[in-house]
Amino acid sequence: MKRMLYGLMVALLAAPLTAAEMPLNMTQGVTDISGKVYDLHMIILYICCAIGVVVFGIMIYSMIYHRKSKGAVAADFHDSTKVEIAWTVLPFVILIGMAIPATKTLIAMEDPSDAELTIKITGSQWKWHYSYFNEDVEFFSLLSTPAAQITGTEAKTETYLLEVDKPLVLPIDRKVRFLMTSDDVIHSWWVPAFAVKKDANPGFINEAWTKIDKIGTYRGQCAELCGKDHGFMPIVVEAVSEADFDQWLIDQKQLTVDAKAAAEASLSQTLSHEELMAQGEQIYMSRCAACHQPNGAGLPGVFPSLIGSPMIKGPVSGHVDIVVNGKPGTAMQAFAKQLTATEIAAVVTYERNAWGNDSGDTVQAADVNGNGGASSSAAPVEIPSKDMPTPVTLPATLPETEQVEASATEAVTQAVEEVKAVVLDDLTMDELMTMGEKVYMTSCVACHQAAGTGLPGAFPSLVGSPVITGPVSGHLDVVINGQPGTAMQAFNSLLTPQQLAAVVTYERNAWGNNSGDAVQASDVVGHGK
Repeated sequence: MKRMLYGLMVALLAAPLTAAEMPLNMTQGVTDISGKVYDLHMIILYICCAIGVVVFGIMIYSMIYHRKSKGAVAADFHDSTKVEIAWTVLPFVILIGMAIPATKTLIAMEDPSDAELTIKITGSQWKWHYSYFNEDVEFFSLLSTPAAQITGTEAKTETYLLEVDKPLVLPIDRKVRFLMTSDDVIHSWWVPAFAVKKDANPGFINEAWTKIDKIGTYRGQCAELCGKDHGFMPIVVEAVSEADFDQWLIDQKQLTVDAKAAAEASLSQTLSHEELMAQGEQIYMSRCAACHQPNGAGLPGVFPSLIGSPMIKGPVSGHVDIVVNGKPGTAMQAFAKQLTATEIAAVVTYERNAWGNDSGDTVQAADVNGNGGASSSAAPVEIPSKDMPTPVTLPATLPETEQVEASATEAVTQAVEEVKAVVLDDLTMDELMTMGEKVYMTSCVACHQAAGTGLPGAFPSLVGSPVITGPVSGHLDVVINGQPGTAMQAFNSLLTPQQLAAVVTYERNAWGNNSGDAVQASDVVGHGK
């Protein structure tokens, strides 16, 4: 019998001792925090196994050696003070022993201070948007698993539903701070190898951080049930060396410049109806079919059908507007930052002519750009509302003299500067406040909240803050140039002078600030000179 007990004890202890090799056990990860979480997990597992061995060992021993057939007689005692003290103190000591390492690990997990890189992560149905603060680099990351694999007509790969078109690129050996929010419902950004899992809530900012030790590709998923396509919202992170990351940032910025120039040039192009339909179908299947279904029938009560809908039968401008700016209060999100003007024109053309709609309409990129809200290029350009002053279109081609004297990059940079200085007319206080509120609700509310109260410890309140009550020039400087070492990014390249002036005016007069200051676009252009 003793041999059986010894064998049982060995079997129970063998599990935690070989846990690191078990495929079903928690993985150790590639960050210091993930290592601490793994060690904590193993410590608790060892304690649980030890308690289990003792408790079940005593139970089995008692059942065998104190059974009735052996003539055992139950003891007649009660109210033992020593026993009461023992089973009160011993669990307390065990819990304290478990709480100390757990508390240390949790505190470390919630400390994003001294980060060398800050990235804002925004979840939406069903994609992730990444924005590198102070780097002018941002992009959307979408599932890239082929539809044929999802429908079962092709064999599934090892990375089925865990692959994206644009992964998040991070450097190793640098502390990276994540600011997480959402555009619609609650999502959750989860990468097991980093021991990072944090909810992305609409209207709020949650913080997390990581410091990766090893180069590689790491995958995760949205860990919150966020809708019918929750399972199609993967996360892929490419961890690279610091030198490779710095070069990647340079390449991304150059690609942005090139993309803007190419998109502007495309505004003068006219595509055939067949070309628009072919391109539009591809875009629809990758961006729209999840909600409106591949056959355009939608989901009754959730997503409207596009077959003969009032939007399809109505003016083209209304159709373009809803694709560009979305529809507040519904699941229809704005695609102005996600698609180029050419892509929007193609998908609108496709929707107006597919599934028997046959409107005969052919929409071109120039129609989208002139509709009062679409951008000629996708992210990272911030798209103004159709009610705000819209920057003029960059020239598709430069005069020959300029082409000879300046490179393409310099020409685009010069054109962007001209765009910023277009709208310099003085506006009334009411006009500034109206425009400023729209800019604030689009570009600032995720951090500073709709009521300007911020998030204590993360984002400062704007209600009576030193920036608001201080000189206008200091306020302008923070909004235009950002604030290094904080989450406040520079908006100089994202907003026009008129928009910058309006949002500063709004912040200085909203929520009871009532400074009376009215900032004009000319003040923004002249700032720092």
